Amino acid sequence: MKSVVVTGVSTGIGWGTAKVLTGRGVRVFGSVRKAAAADRLRQEFGDRFVPLIFDVTDEVAVRAAAEQVRVALAGETLMGLVNNAGVAVAGPLLHLPVADFRQQMEVNLTGVVIATQAFAPLLNAAGKGASGRIVNISSVAGKNGSPFMAPYNASKFAVEGLSEALRRELMLFGVDVIVVAPGAVATPIWGKARPEDIEPYRDTPFYPALQKVHAFMTSSGAAGLPPEAIGEAVAKALTTAKPKVRYTVAPNPLTTFMMANLPRRVVDKMVGKRLGLSA
Repeated sequence: MKSVVVTGVSTGIGWGTAKVLTGRGVRVFGSVRKAAAADRLRQEFGDRFVPLIFDVTDEVAVRAAAEQVRVALAGETLMGLVNNAGVAVAGPLLHLPVADFRQQMEVNLTGVVIATQAFAPLLNAAGKGASGRIVNISSVAGKNGSPFMAPYNASKFAVEGLSEALRRELMLFGVDVIVVAPGAVATPIWGKARPEDIEPYRDTPFYPALQKVHAFMTSSGAAGLPPEAIGEAVAKALTTAKPKVRYTVAPNPLTTFMMANLPRRVVDKMVGKRLGLSA
């Protein structure tokens, strides 16, 4: 049986990926942080789902989980590692607590490094022949910065650069590294953007624009792609004979393309006008 490790599967993109892969007969070792989530997902996905309980920032726990997977593989090669676990920190950078920024990078970037170091050796277990692939979940925000999303943007821009460098390093072992970059997805990460989250910034000049961004994020999440759509893209990245290095999956591909390819100063003016940020 083919096996894949997916981090952060309790909800959202990780959940959608686990659903698609188990539905195709793949055994998914999926990471969650709580035993209750592990029990729920076992009931949802059946015997093809094996929970791993760890936080991606906990190096000791991640390495223990990798040993658990190694034993279960019994000499087989892992087909894939999907680095999905992530959080989104928002706020005007001039006022953002530095601890929040550090936490953003710790989960979204350092967590990718920790999981990759732990599980990558299992992608080429025999040291020869067929090797597995790494799929790193980035975002359209990994190519285009948005006001008040600087921590998240920074983490995803970094994942893009890390992925490119790692892809070239791992050519030595035949292990490919592919980026999947979603746009808006109907996941709980949007629902966690509550009105009270912007209250610490009420007395700053950014508050009116923050209100507009909050409303936009809520509406975008409601109209976002289902998590399974991203799961399908991940499955393609893991299995297609000649994968691209990056797959963008967004509900509004034309807008996404324009925001990524128009001259930066033009986009600055568009965003500034829309949010009232122009001086």
